[in-house]
Amino acid sequence: MAIRKGENRAGPNDPNDPNDPNDPNDPNDPNDPNDNGSTMSERVPAIKLVLLPKDTNAYGTIFGGVILSHIDLASAVEARKTASHRYVTRAMREVEFHEPVFLGDIVSFYTETIRVGRTSITVRVSVEAERWGLAPGAPKGAGHGERVKVTEAEVVLVAVDDRWRPIPIRPDPMQA
Repeated sequence: MAIRKGENRAGPNDPNDPNDPNDPNDPNDPNDPNDNGSTMSERVPAIKLVLLPKDTNAYGTIFGGVILSHIDLASAVEARKTASHRYVTRAMREVEFHEPVFLGDIVSFYTETIRVGRTSITVRVSVEAERWGLAPGAPKGAGHGERVKVTEAEVVLVAVDDRWRPIPIRPDPMQA
């Protein structure tokens, strides 16, 4: 019996067969019921940008207020995924600055809805910087594209109408 190109002598479910379509441990199996389709590397940021020299503070790092402004915008992008309303920021809770952001870093703002109330929505924002070592004052040896969590926060937004009054995020269920 001749073996053609692409075939091998291994039988079905052979752990040594890299081409086995029935391999239960195949990480690329599109039919895997336990795969939710996302990994850390596949996350899509609500906002991704490079900050400019105008965004630096007296120490040459990015001013914290600039980061807060982008957190606010990223949370609004996430809220709009739930319902297309006008949102105002009610509160920023648990804002933690873990590491500085340097000029030249690529900054990504990742979001996740953690609670939807009647008129408000709470969004967690995680901010990561890709270090490229371009900034004066950045640590020596930094800057090969490594990712660092720099800031995280929870933002509470309220849906409002054109008179700035709170409105339900989702339509009220019909009452019988």
